[in-house]
Amino acid sequence: MEINGRRLGPGEPVYIAAEIAANHGGDLELALYQTLLAKDAGADAVKFQVRTFPESIPEDQRDVMKSTPWGELSYLDYRKRLEFGKLQYEAIDAHCRSIGIDWFVSVWSEQAVDFMEQFDPICYKIGSPSLTDDVLLRRVAATERPVILSTGGSRQEQVAAASVTLASTNDLLVCQCTSSYPCDPAEVNLNYLAKLRLTYLDVGYSGHELGTAISIAAVALGAVYVERHFTSSHELWGSDQALSLEPQEFAEMVKGIREVEQALGDGIKRVYDSEQDSLKKLRRVNATRQGIQEEAKAAH
Repeated sequence: MEINGRRLGPGEPVYIAAEIAANHGGDLELALYQTLLAKDAGADAVKFQVRTFPESIPEDQRDVMKSTPWGELSYLDYRKRLEFGKLQYEAIDAHCRSIGIDWFVSVWSEQAVDFMEQFDPICYKIGSPSLTDDVLLRRVAATERPVILSTGGSRQEQVAAASVTLASTNDLLVCQCTSSYPCDPAEVNLNYLAKLRLTYLDVGYSGHELGTAISIAAVALGAVYVERHFTSSHELWGSDQALSLEPQEFAEMVKGIREVEQALGDGIKRVYDSEQDSLKKLRRVNATRQGIQEEAKAAH
């Protein structure tokens, strides 16, 4: 799989996305600042979410009242306050190009796909709530762009059905994800990555847990893509702020992921030059095995 010319897969550097989503609170300048912070923290990409209205909001949720920094608003009006339009995404596009970081979005409706096509997106993300939205999946598939699919709140047969619908895309990456905020470590289920790897060439992890250890561990289990929510400060208002990583936390996660990449190696057992001094000082070898060891050392 490739995203913007960057190859993903075993043996390639893990592609790490910082999901800003709506952590900018509808403030473009804050979004641009958070993008710069994500770049400095080691992210390969930032991700936003594009909703169109009212179709992106379930009917029974549109009139639910919510306390916001702008007063009491219906959930529909609240989501509208957080949404960016053409001018804002033009600014985000220019900013990302200038600092050298990828950007893409989760689309919540086919109208959102139509809107995003003007930006020639490098890929699309299908968030977990949209996994069963066949109309949206077919619209995304028709673009023939790379797709990242999250699987939170879904059964195996639903994941398989969504994958079939998206099969016309050239590249598909499927993420293990649990849609609880924050996610209890007991419900992360990283071992599902092994099952995904039996079916899909590229698998990833989209996490909602607190901390960084689980996301780093996902790489050891085969994830070639890691996505975490990102914020400039936990003190900002918003439902995702508490479970998001601040810049220092995100940078620590990136460092851990890069160390795991090195530590995985190629799976071939060998004796390293760095081990020779310890072997000379500490290892006892009987005559029967002396020849075997010498042969192995010569081969090395």
